[in-house]
Amino acid sequence: MLRKVTFDPEVFFNILLPPIIFHAGYSLKKRHFFRNLGSILAYAFLGTAVSCFIIGNLMYGVVKLMKLVGQLSDKFYYTDCLLFGAIISATDPVTVLAIFNELHADVDLYALLFGESVLNDAVAIVLSSSIVAYQPTGENTHAFDAAAFFKSVGVFLGIFSGSFMMGAVTGVVTALVTKFTKLHCFPLLETALFFLMSWSTFLLAEACGFTGVVAVLFCGITQAHYTYNNLSVESRSRTKQLFEVLHFLAENFIFSYMGLALFTFQKHIFSPVFIIGAFIAIFLGRAAHIYPLSFLLNLGRRHKITWSFQHMMMFSGLRGAMAFALAIRDTATYSHQMMFSTTLLIVFFTVWIVGGGTTPMLSWLNIRVGVDPDQDPPPTNDSFQVLQGDGPDSARRNRTKQESAWLFRLWYSFDHNYLKPILTHSGPPLTTTLPSWCGLIARCLTSPQVYDNQEQLREEDSDFILNDGDLTVTYGDTTITANGSSGPHTATTSLDGRRTKSSEEALERDLGAADHEVTSRGTRLVFPLEYNA
Repeated sequence: MLRKVTFDPEVFFNILLPPIIFHAGYSLKKRHFFRNLGSILAYAFLGTAVSCFIIGNLMYGVVKLMKLVGQLSDKFYYTDCLLFGAIISATDPVTVLAIFNELHADVDLYALLFGESVLNDAVAIVLSSSIVAYQPTGENTHAFDAAAFFKSVGVFLGIFSGSFMMGAVTGVVTALVTKFTKLHCFPLLETALFFLMSWSTFLLAEACGFTGVVAVLFCGITQAHYTYNNLSVESRSRTKQLFEVLHFLAENFIFSYMGLALFTFQKHIFSPVFIIGAFIAIFLGRAAHIYPLSFLLNLGRRHKITWSFQHMMMFSGLRGAMAFALAIRDTATYSHQMMFSTTLLIVFFTVWIVGGGTTPMLSWLNIRVGVDPDQDPPPTNDSFQVLQGDGPDSARRNRTKQESAWLFRLWYSFDHNYLKPILTHSGPPLTTTLPSWCGLIARCLTSPQVYDNQEQLREEDSDFILNDGDLTVTYGDTTITANGSSGPHTATTSLDGRRTKSSEEALERDLGAADHEVTSRGTRLVFPLEYNA
């Protein structure tokens, strides 16, 4: 009976984990994620590495202390402490994010926590695998060896980049298949193929020696960005619901198994000194992860990460299913059994105590709740509201683009002008973005729907690009209408329904003095921040 109810970590990693990770990438709110992309990458990569080494070194000190007082009955090496640091650095704020979603907490804070936890899981898996593969060559096989250390760092970078490429390539292949075939005429077949292609990413990455979790995460992000646009209406709804149900079932199964493992695991080793030291190390590691990085990131951010956000991120560093699964993967030695028992207690404590205190903490830190994730604050009275078609949406898209991480701004133009038209039915025609000598290729790769699709500039994360139509600028009761071409600009004004020659001349002068940025689809006019109507 005990053998039947014992948790098999391979079942978790090969069957339960892929739907959880894929759903995280597929349901990503791209707009808020990319607006904070630089900060999320810093927290997930640099922050997790810092947390791992701080916790590992502190726990090595705790182990030395336990040896001095005679509370350690078997060997516990430095590499074991580093492995514990990698395992316990995998944050899983499922409870906090569920409450955030229910209360509609501040979208930027939600994006930072969600993005960090998604990428952080993948980083922790690869980091722990690299530490396990760390094999020093000296006589003392657990002493520090610089050559082996740098080799493990190279293994980490190689596995992560290879997994990323494999996930992205599989997503691109799926996008091409759904674009250039008539699969949308058979929604059930389309949904099944989408599911199987996504799952095969995980299996293919594992077969090639990469990490399937990282591959399936970036496959989900790629599928959401490209393939989703090519699916039929029925398949869009079905795929979202399918992965949401699988994600829900897998997570509940994991937490159920956690409770079972507390009573059925036969080799628990509970050491009070190790457990107390682990809690202190986690607290210090999280603090060293959040506060210094936030200070450095604020030097380059337009919208600063406030102290209340930093305190909430510090508080929300829960440990969950990922830490549990990594710890139970190897319980053959005395040190690993102690690490597993300690990890189990940490997971239960953070989920029950910290997760349960999320709502009071939001209130105490005065963090906004009831925020509509698709609505930005209205423009202030000292700035122009530029209207192109649907005014608020255009202004929001422009604000999103300007507030996005510089890395995303650099990537966006290439994606919008080339990748979107090649892989989907949206974006500008390739005949207008590729050189003239690529005309034949451009016509073959551009979908005929693009020429008829007038909604291509209304994407959530698209740039604010003007068509060759009219530009309307409103400020108070004053309206300017200008031709959006790159030639001379004309302006007409109305003030309380009346036109005056002096106001018209003044507005014409200011409109003519505005900076011009000529794009492939017209002219963008950049006005001064303040204007006296």
